[in-house]
Amino acid sequence: MERNCPRCRLHFERIEGHWIGAVGINTIFSFLLLVTGLTIFFYATYPDIPTGRWVFWFAACFGAVPILFYPNSKTLWTAIDILMRPIEERDFETGESDDFVNIQEVQPSEVGENL
Repeated sequence: MERNCPRCRLHFERIEGHWIGAVGINTIFSFLLLVTGLTIFFYATYPDIPTGRWVFWFAACFGAVPILFYPNSKTLWTAIDILMRPIEERDFETGESDDFVNIQEVQPSEVGENL
């Protein structure tokens, strides 16, 4: 996945640790999809619920969904983050480095004052 939006050059990972929210969104979506699928399957086949190979199909799908949905969850989390913390100029690509954007930039002269 791209580090920046190809259109506006906004960093997808605006601060360090930003990916944790995307993983949370991905996990919630995956579990909801699994529970919904299993509920529909059990409801449709009740009272003779077949197990066996169906368990492996659900496990395989549950393993594939987080991988396929990750780019979408990262984009969705960036949108939620923008709603909570509006965009600033430093959130866009500057071309200076490939590191994360640090929102708490401390000047060397301020280090002694903060102790």
